[in-house]
Amino acid sequence: MSVTPATPLRVGNASGFYGDRFSAVREMLEGGPLDVLTGDYLAELTMLILGRDRLKDPGRGYARTFLRQMEECLGLAADRGVTVVANAGGLNPAGLAGRLRELAARLGADVRVAHVEGDDLMPRTAELGLGDPLTANAYLGAWGIAEALNAGADIVVTGRVTDAALTAGPAAAHFGWARDDYDALAGAVVAGHIIECGAQATGGNYAFFTELAAAGHDLAHPGFPIAEVHADGSAVITKHEGTGGAVTTGTVTAQLVYEVAGARYPGPDVTARLDTVDLTQEGPDRVRVSGVRGEAPPPDLKVGLNSIGGFRNDMTLVLTGLDLDAKAELAERQIRAALRGREPERLEFHRASVVRGYPDRGGGPAELDAPVQDAAAVRLHVEAVDPDPGKVGRGFGAAVVELALASFPGFHATAPPADARPDGVRFTAVHRPAPAVPHTAVLPDGTHVGVPPPDRTRPLVPVPEPPPPEPWPPGPTRRAPLGRVAGARSGDKGSDANLGVWVRGDGEWRWLVHTLTVDELKRLLPETAPLTVTRHLLPRLRAVNFVIEGLLGGGAGSGARSDPQAKALGEWLRARCTDIPEAFLP
Repeated sequence: MSVTPATPLRVGNASGFYGDRFSAVREMLEGGPLDVLTGDYLAELTMLILGRDRLKDPGRGYARTFLRQMEECLGLAADRGVTVVANAGGLNPAGLAGRLRELAARLGADVRVAHVEGDDLMPRTAELGLGDPLTANAYLGAWGIAEALNAGADIVVTGRVTDAALTAGPAAAHFGWARDDYDALAGAVVAGHIIECGAQATGGNYAFFTELAAAGHDLAHPGFPIAEVHADGSAVITKHEGTGGAVTTGTVTAQLVYEVAGARYPGPDVTARLDTVDLTQEGPDRVRVSGVRGEAPPPDLKVGLNSIGGFRNDMTLVLTGLDLDAKAELAERQIRAALRGREPERLEFHRASVVRGYPDRGGGPAELDAPVQDAAAVRLHVEAVDPDPGKVGRGFGAAVVELALASFPGFHATAPPADARPDGVRFTAVHRPAPAVPHTAVLPDGTHVGVPPPDRTRPLVPVPEPPPPEPWPPGPTRRAPLGRVAGARSGDKGSDANLGVWVRGDGEWRWLVHTLTVDELKRLLPETAPLTVTRHLLPRLRAVNFVIEGLLGGGAGSGARSDPQAKALGEWLRARCTDIPEAFLP
């Protein structure tokens, strides 16, 4: 890295998930100056996918896309002096590091490769009381990455580290931070959280995308984000000049409230206080992130477990025209009768509109006097799950299809019977003491350096809810979709959903904080009504965040929702109507 501690460290991101834009690595390397290029490949569901890969071939278990990207761009990164840090090692960081060394030798690239390991707890599941999972990985922090970089590594690949560690590690190494420089570390963690999901910080998946387009921002091919991290941990979020998308306080806020819980954002190295973040638009595509305070990390590390929780299958029938409730009731009665004596452990029926895609379990009403057939139809999803693959195999689908000439009028299915598939279950509420988890940096020369657990820790407790501002005064209102004034972004954390909602003015905040309560959320989203929902306030961001427990069943690889990772939950909420002060509406 060619910069000095007096200048910011330019950390770019080129991947937000396993399957993100392949060309982003080259685009980021060629698009402008960078010091570090990161890549985040490991979503919770990805660990399940890599676990299945490792079952087929023990030599796999890493993100093969990254290796192909390096085959194309390793020489380019070396020529430009850009350090590469990625968690693409997945379940086999040592294996990926070995493949990268072979690649570098073949290409004649003079690069030093290191890796970080210790997160894989599969050999110790019995000792740690983790059961019999498919994968078991602790979320490690930034200091193994920092050790590797301090030893001169040009490429560092890791297993399961926190997403933000990919930014915090290079920053800690570059600026020489101590392990108790909590404010600086917290600032880098927040910057890392903002850029970790790639183009989500530059206008991708943005609630007010139509406004960006109207302002002349090209969203056809958004650029990937860059964090210019300073020695005090503050950062400027930007992107390469001339690339698509936009970086605004809105796009940054949207990513800040993504998949977080309360004001304390815990990690292995530091707990960042999200209620201290200040955002300032410094210029076109430049947002300063400052004021972040940090605290000692919690004593325990999060451990992610993935298990094959049985097998699943599904069939989708189409109900058309009149008497949809009666047709659905008849189909369910007939299917349960056909499966009597071999009914799966879990058999669920739920409806969704073919065209409108109503997300609620009741499904939207089909359109009467519809000009096209699809508008007159709804889908009836039949989900079957059981530990015995025989109960949910092709025989399950065949039992449904056998009703084709003996059921409701208009009976047809969207696909023929298929084989059972593994049902992945994700458990996220598992923690183990940090000293119980090894954290090792394997340097370019093969030396193993142990990273000790933190000297100081602080139990994670919620921040007391701050007093709300004065309510917006009574006045004329108009019934309109919430999304006319509020943005939202949502996602998954295991079996729970996270839903962040923000507004852009102080008046709207005074209204939102008193209006969008837990009870109101449950009214607007009836699917959440029976569940435990917790609201957290982030006043500096004019945001509220909801954690909805159990919405996603067993997790992204298991749930029966049509949106198993809750990615569109926020957009459903924005489309729901409520009484909004006319002062806030066009």
